[in-house]
Amino acid sequence: MPSGLLHAPQMILIGSSGRNAGKTILAEALIRAWKGKFPIAALKITGIAERSALCPRGGAGCGACVNIGTADFALEEELGLSPDKDTARLLKAGADRVFWLRALYGALQTGYQAFLDAIPTNALILCESNSLREAVRPGCFIMLIDGETMKPTASRVLDLADMVVSNRKTPEDLTQILSRIQAEPDESGAVRIQAKP
Repeated sequence: MPSGLLHAPQMILIGSSGRNAGKTILAEALIRAWKGKFPIAALKITGIAERSALCPRGGAGCGACVNIGTADFALEEELGLSPDKDTARLLKAGADRVFWLRALYGALQTGYQAFLDAIPTNALILCESNSLREAVRPGCFIMLIDGETMKPTASRVLDLADMVVSNRKTPEDLTQILSRIQAEPDESGAVRIQAKP
């Protein structure tokens, strides 16, 4: 774990043990809960092991991991043109701005800083990523566990989670998670996130 983590007290970071564990469903619920109370910026991250690596999902993949050009990261704003994408769902849920960051693992902090430079300083940040937890210390880190498999990126950061939640997608489950997160503005008006026991 790097010692020079960026502090992100305005961030709720959502990780998961595997695909389809409910990260976007939880992020949508959090956006709806705080829409209108704070500016909300959402970020989805795809970590890339190395430029020439094979797709971690097998086969040729979607090309996202290799289509960052010669840069170490690519940051794209979601404009809602492809409604089936997770990022478009976050925009539809009410986030003011939504971005997709694809970055080599060694460039996560640099890519995250580019995202910060693009959003209001007082925004509540909702982020879907395991890998970013190795570069950033968020206000609250939620790890969603789905089944018995665990991605390597999840294994590395599981012990850093403020909340470890079994695969929960019902409205009651989401309400319970929401009740454990406090979002309050500080004296400067910037939102600060804290996980309650």
